[in-house]
Amino acid sequence: MNRQRMVVGISGASGFIYGVRLLQLLAELDIESHLIISRAALLTMAHETDYKLADVTALASHYHRADDVAAGIASGSFRCLGMVVAPCSMRTLAEIATGTSSGLIGRAADVTLKERRTLVLMARETPLTLAHLRNMTAVTEMGGIIAPPVPAFYARPQDLAQMVDHSLGRVLDLFGLDAGTALRWGEPNSPPAKHKTCGSELARDSGGSVSINAG
Repeated sequence: MNRQRMVVGISGASGFIYGVRLLQLLAELDIESHLIISRAALLTMAHETDYKLADVTALASHYHRADDVAAGIASGSFRCLGMVVAPCSMRTLAEIATGTSSGLIGRAADVTLKERRTLVLMARETPLTLAHLRNMTAVTEMGGIIAPPVPAFYARPQDLAQMVDHSLGRVLDLFGLDAGTALRWGEPNSPPAKHKTCGSELARDSGGSVSINAG
């Protein structure tokens, strides 16, 4: 395997743009991406963005259907850096925590854990129930990493795009990858540039609310 590879799962939690932007950053880093989008995530995509499925799959090196449990990434013999679920719903978290996967996202995550590779779940929910917390503990005990997309206000982000980029930059740090999007405490680097790539823009309107636009 000459080119590094990573599995990206997008589940149905709010924050579909995290998965989209992660694919863009992996492409910039020349990482081969293997994408899975859950059925619930397609609903979130329709509510939160103007993207079509073809727009998103075009950002990935390879796209696998969520029900294709015979895909190569469902096997431990598939070598890769690991997997990120961005965002990760509480249902997907529960399936991973209990090993009861009903589709390819859960199966690929299970494979990532059993092969002792890095698994990062960008869990999106608040407030958290005891069931959520126990599932997070179970995944952590198995070697996974729970990494909610929490904004770093010391970076003084100018818009939602910079918050997204910083969170994903910190996630990629966990794989030893530097996307150049995270403002690092005590280091003299500039804040991340405003994200506007692949015809997509995160924007703030004059009333202060955030919208996601796709061209």
